[in-house]
Amino acid sequence: MHASSKFTMAVHLLACVEVFSDHRVTSDLIASSIGTNPVVVRRLLQRLKAANIVEVARGARGITLSRPADQITLLDIYRAVEEGAEGTLFRFHENPNPACPVGRAIHQALDPQLGRAQKAFERELASSTLTDVLSGITREAGGQDSDE
Repeated sequence: MHASSKFTMAVHLLACVEVFSDHRVTSDLIASSIGTNPVVVRRLLQRLKAANIVEVARGARGITLSRPADQITLLDIYRAVEEGAEGTLFRFHENPNPACPVGRAIHQALDPQLGRAQKAFERELASSTLTDVLSGITREAGGQDSDE
């Protein structure tokens, strides 16, 4: 099972908005950085706009952050773009067999561990902001050779 890439693409998108803020940031520019179709970027932008993370304007402004990067947590971004992200890192299979001793008890046996993992995941994302990601990008970009 693979997790959705919407979250990481959304973080990448927001990093582009900040890094290229002295340009008109468009879905085409962002899509070229992510390596995806502009339609995918526009769908993510709709969700980020609904969550009040970005503003999208036609014309000279393009895409901008709705608030400072240090006020946007990774949890904000995750919840904005992942469907039903609230408390659902793990989706439990729907029809365990109640006639089976394992099927009957699996939810009660596994739910506490999954709940703790969900809380740890959310705490970690809540403790990091877009500014932290941007700092990492700056650090990594600064470490590249000048002839690249």
